[in-house]
Amino acid sequence: MSASLDLEELAKRLRSGDRTSLARAITLIESQLASDEERADELLTLLLPHTGGAHRVGISGVPGVGKSSLIEALGVQLAEKGHRVAVLAVDPSSSISGGSILGDKARMNRLAQHPAAFIRPSPSDRTLGGVARRTREAMLLCEAAGYDVVLVETVGVGQSEARVAQMVDFFLVLLLPGGGDELQGVKRGILELATAIAVNKADGDNRERARATQSDYAAALRYLAPSREGWQPKALLVSALTGEGIDELWKLIESHREAARKDGSFDARRRDQNRHWFWSRIEDELMETFRRSPQVSDRLPDLERAVIEGRVSPTRAARELLGLFGRAGNPPTG
Repeated sequence: MSASLDLEELAKRLRSGDRTSLARAITLIESQLASDEERADELLTLLLPHTGGAHRVGISGVPGVGKSSLIEALGVQLAEKGHRVAVLAVDPSSSISGGSILGDKARMNRLAQHPAAFIRPSPSDRTLGGVARRTREAMLLCEAAGYDVVLVETVGVGQSEARVAQMVDFFLVLLLPGGGDELQGVKRGILELATAIAVNKADGDNRERARATQSDYAAALRYLAPSREGWQPKALLVSALTGEGIDELWKLIESHREAARKDGSFDARRRDQNRHWFWSRIEDELMETFRRSPQVSDRLPDLERAVIEGRVSPTRAARELLGLFGRAGNPPTG
């Protein structure tokens, strides 16, 4: 009973906007202890009716493109206008500790100090595409705490783009000035996910190159089917250094949300986000259960070594492990 009361008090303080309580709640949902996972689910159940009101914006791009700088410039501007801004920054994990190694609070110092902002760096923990294990749940907690803008920054590698695009309303891909060479290096699939593309660092000597890159991508986007009927992805110029284009970017995010609400696609996308969340949790839980299985963990090192050395095919090894897992988890009934 006391545990439930503690959760109710935590939920109450979180809903009042207390940042310490929000940080505690996110720590709870990120825990992999079985007892904590049960409490995390109970906390989410308490808070779920108070979620869903925020702008959910994903921001991706290769390392060095200036994601953190842009997020800080956008976040500070929005906070000064009266918004409450939460940033969920997914960092590459330390291979030893699993901890976050880039230090987003240090890189977004101005925003971190703003009373209307909350920044939470989370390790990717080797999950698919560098997306933190409980990013979706953390986003809901931020919404319940009254943050009306949630910005999700990805590592910008692997399959993170697809996973984040599924959990946000607006997906922004940041690019460096680079003209044709940059166009060659970005997969078509990423363009198809983008709600908009922004060429960052469009200042100083880079400005003309940035304009050329913007032109190249604007042309490329016209040949792609829009991700949502009635919405044509845009290519913008922005500079996190000077602030140029930041206001235009936010107006575009707002106009996209307004158009989506009018044609009903906003609610449809939120339902789709819940469906993806549901299935991703099933996949994550199945993988965790698979790895924890004694039968699998005992045999896995030898089979993995045999695959690496070319003595066993990956298909055969996988089938053997899955067979062990299935027999352990589904004993015969009689």
